[in-house]
Amino acid sequence: MTQKNIIKVGISHGDINGIGYEIIMKTLLDPRILEMCTPIIYGSPKVAAYHRKALNINNLSFNHIRTTKEANQRRVHIINCIDDSVRVELGKSTTLAGESSFMALDRAVFDLEKGDIDVLVTSPINKDNIQSENFDFPGHTEFLAQNFNTKNYAMLMVSETMKIGVVTSHIPISRVAQNLSKEAILSKIRIIAKSLNQDFAISRPRIAVFGLNPHAGDNGLLGNEEKDIIIPAIIQAKKEGIIALGPYSADGFFGSNDYRKFDAILAMYHDQGLIPFKLASFERGVNYTAGLPVVRTSPAHGTAYSLAGEDKASPESFRQALYLAIDIHKNRMLYKEISKNPLIRHEINPAQVDESVDIEAGENELN
Repeated sequence: MTQKNIIKVGISHGDINGIGYEIIMKTLLDPRILEMCTPIIYGSPKVAAYHRKALNINNLSFNHIRTTKEANQRRVHIINCIDDSVRVELGKSTTLAGESSFMALDRAVFDLEKGDIDVLVTSPINKDNIQSENFDFPGHTEFLAQNFNTKNYAMLMVSETMKIGVVTSHIPISRVAQNLSKEAILSKIRIIAKSLNQDFAISRPRIAVFGLNPHAGDNGLLGNEEKDIIIPAIIQAKKEGIIALGPYSADGFFGSNDYRKFDAILAMYHDQGLIPFKLASFERGVNYTAGLPVVRTSPAHGTAYSLAGEDKASPESFRQALYLAIDIHKNRMLYKEISKNPLIRHEINPAQVDESVDIEAGENELN
């Protein structure tokens, strides 16, 4: 890959009192990373030096630059985004740490929007201390959606074994049912189907859709959401040529390993999807925001204050987030090229859906 085509990966440093710098540096210690991309950290040389000393990492250097135009291949770069007087307090949630998280993220998103970086990998933030008049969001996902004027998006948790999206994400469990509708579910199905196609190069993805209630409602005995909104959404998705099946009961679905038969899963709420995902893939899981016009990934864990400065944090999830961002960028480029060529463009239509599959059979479809 030439210098012109090398992928520029922006990395926001996250909470300076957590494990963000540790997982970034441990990932970038691998010299093969520089053969794949040009990393540009949005953070602080002073804070980076503090963490490097605390972790006794001596074989990694940072090239201080002011703009991405100064970035050269085969170097790890850092752009200073915060005041040099900031104080690192390992393992503590502080207002200054929250401000530093936002300033780095804001600068990285600005460059991403201009096309000065190709993809963005965000290190963990503390969703409490980052709150301010500039950041009034539940997390990265919602902040990025507003910045890129995207109304329809989906948080997609990705690992080597499964991909799980959610209809409702960061809201109280008491508000889940009232935030579910046929259109809301159908919108997530469409976003995930398109993402699997253009971002993951899966031409005819199969999507499993969960029910809301225990045993997917037991035909109305335990709730009517399945009959009233979830099944109608699945039926409409099928009419649009999307292979969406369900509704499945989440416990039986994972207990029987049915998740291995699908390209993605759509859960109705946060913990329904993320608990099984993190049980299976916590070390290597990645948080991806599907539906955005840009590529953003993140490790599937938080700031881990209890591990900060202890040299005990695994970089594997962050490493996988970086790899995935690069892969999705390449897949999108290929997708654009294919879409421009009518001779090789391949669209899924309702006639291509396997009519032998009964989408209303729910959790028994694959048994």
